[in-house]
Amino acid sequence: MKGLGFLLTVALTLLGFCHVFVAAVERNDEERRTYIVHMATSQMPESFQERAHWYDSSLKSVSESAEMLYKYSNVIHGFSTRLTAEEARSLQGRPGILSILEEVRYELHTTRTPEFLGLDKSADLFPESGSASEVIIGVLDTGIWPESKSFDDTGLGPIPSSWKGECETGTNFTSSSCNRKLIGARFFSKGYEATLGPIDESKESKSPRDDDGHGTHTATTAAGSVVEGASLFGFADGTARGMATRARIAAYKVCWIGGCFSTDILAALDKAVEDNVNILSLSLGGGMSDYYRDSVAMGAFGAMEKGILVSCSAGNSGPSPYSLSNVAPWITTVGAGTLDRDFPAFVSLGNGKNYSGVSLYRGDPLPGTLLPFVYAGNASNAPNGNLCMTNTLIPEKVAGKMVMCDRGVNPRVQKGSVVKAAGGIGMILANTGTNGEELVADAHLLPATAVGQKSGDAIKSYLFSDHDATVTILFEGTKVGIQPSPVVAAFSSRGPSSITPDILKPDLIAPGVNILAGWSGAVGPTGLPTDKRHVDFNIISGTSMSCPHISGLAGLLKAAHPEWSPAAIRSALMTTAYTNYKSGQKIQDVATGKPSTAFDHGAGHVDPVSALNPGLIYDLTVDDYLNFLCAINYSAPQISILAKRNFTCDTDKKYSVADLNYPSFAVPLQTPLGGGSEGSSTVVKHTRTLTNVGSPSTYKVSIFSESESVKISVEPGSLSFSELNEKKSFKVTFTATSMPSNTNIFGRIEWSDGKHVVGSPIVVSWT
Repeated sequence: MKGLGFLLTVALTLLGFCHVFVAAVERNDEERRTYIVHMATSQMPESFQERAHWYDSSLKSVSESAEMLYKYSNVIHGFSTRLTAEEARSLQGRPGILSILEEVRYELHTTRTPEFLGLDKSADLFPESGSASEVIIGVLDTGIWPESKSFDDTGLGPIPSSWKGECETGTNFTSSSCNRKLIGARFFSKGYEATLGPIDESKESKSPRDDDGHGTHTATTAAGSVVEGASLFGFADGTARGMATRARIAAYKVCWIGGCFSTDILAALDKAVEDNVNILSLSLGGGMSDYYRDSVAMGAFGAMEKGILVSCSAGNSGPSPYSLSNVAPWITTVGAGTLDRDFPAFVSLGNGKNYSGVSLYRGDPLPGTLLPFVYAGNASNAPNGNLCMTNTLIPEKVAGKMVMCDRGVNPRVQKGSVVKAAGGIGMILANTGTNGEELVADAHLLPATAVGQKSGDAIKSYLFSDHDATVTILFEGTKVGIQPSPVVAAFSSRGPSSITPDILKPDLIAPGVNILAGWSGAVGPTGLPTDKRHVDFNIISGTSMSCPHISGLAGLLKAAHPEWSPAAIRSALMTTAYTNYKSGQKIQDVATGKPSTAFDHGAGHVDPVSALNPGLIYDLTVDDYLNFLCAINYSAPQISILAKRNFTCDTDKKYSVADLNYPSFAVPLQTPLGGGSEGSSTVVKHTRTLTNVGSPSTYKVSIFSESESVKISVEPGSLSFSELNEKKSFKVTFTATSMPSNTNIFGRIEWSDGKHVVGSPIVVSWT
């Protein structure tokens, strides 16, 4: 959610051990920094009865003064602490140390949705009591605002007996803040405070309380109770509800004003597993790194081993390729699409032309006349004056006028605040090439609307050609039935995966633009310090919003099918996702105005009603993921970091990523030097196994490829299932003619018995 001041702007990557210490030496060998220490518990000396004592002894062997921040026992084995570079080097040489990784800061990836997804008409298909209220969704975010109406526990039975967590107390938060809906809340700040110093409790609560809004929004999107009459200033008026209205929520506050730190994230994941959550939702990310260096990937692996599905946001760095976060194959990676709802606010120019925009402004109206109009770049002495950054506008040139600002760098809502502070009466916010035609509505502090790049260019042309240019904004409220919808959001991060291009990511998309959900009472809807408005619900955008949609829907599937593994649930969501509108046209990408591809939407847009009864699923076990790690040539110590046990790849066995039973197909190929000889081809084979989760039936395969350059064959062409949980395997052969670098060919495989369609996207790429 880029509109909040909370958003961090630093792009971060997890660092390997050797890089950590080169950097540390260059900085200051005596400077203490935070490290996560991974221990090989199989190497614990017999003289120690407990791991904690061994950890403490290992730490004290290099530093008498260092203290542990956290001990980890579930998702990883080890601890975090503050050390100098020299102490860390010494510790690395101790027996039983697998790796030492430096602390990393992560960033947040920042109503009508149930109707859009068909949940309102199909409520009777989903369990609404019993098993549904036994599901616990853990949300790692900025905390929780327990007074939100979305946490009303009316009609819910006792807290599930499986729950082992608690409601921690702290600033403005007591044990009575929890109830039968919000059954647990914890906060993790030791890593944050070790790096940035004590939390300033005059600015944020040292407790699970959400002073930012992001955490309350994601939690209520996933599993908020039904609230009638919900809206933001009258926009999107109606009934608000989460995806899994009867599921329980456990909040884990890991994000603070200064960011979300890996030591705290790991501690929260570790505790969530111990607390017995069923689903974990993380709307945050921190760049790309190998899985054994990525704290979220490591923690998610440990959760997956316990049968917990982990849903993560794909990131807001689109539409650039290779921009994804959270790409481990045991994580469900979620991109963002739009709803069929919009908030139109038209720009009306003095030359009689109108241009469509969007806005959530609700305040004093503009005068009923056309108003003088100025471009910010011409009302500033700053080189970036067009961006309306703080203190860049000249009040004498802005006062009493409508101001046109360009999108980029600083938050959209902050630009309006800058215009208002300089005396401007309203703002037209224009997209540049980076955002194209994507429109995101904001609750601006002054009359304002956002327009796409094409409209922005046309408005500027008028503005530059007429010295007496005038303009006004016509606010139209809420409109539904917008078509086409969904479209892939321009900000949604795109594949391929830069870590493992053999695994197609993102997995799928879900609603993530202009989403209405619960909000914190401690902050206004824009998140700006100058915004003193208080709202119960807010409308914001980001893959932060699409992720909890999938988390909640996964909770519904878990309630309906308690025996399903995380991979089975993800498979059901992916193989039933759709890639075409009812008209037959492909889902559009707002960034290009053209059909989106599997690198944009993954398997497609989620269809929860179909996912409830997918017919067949692609299942995966822990051993399958370990074999995958062997296939990507991870060493035994690297695998041990994830597996938390000794695991050695069999030297007599041939491992292949193509054998990972994933619900999609990615085939990266190398273009031969010189482009290869004309007509030369490459043959790649993939193996998959389908499990029957429906009635006995025979499925026949259909194959689609958009180019004759890639020939796809499936053997056998039909699979007959006679009983529940029966497994049948098939092979897919890709015969690809040599193509130029950076060529992508997309296709699809579908298995159908006439009732179910089990679809898998295909991407064949030349690099």
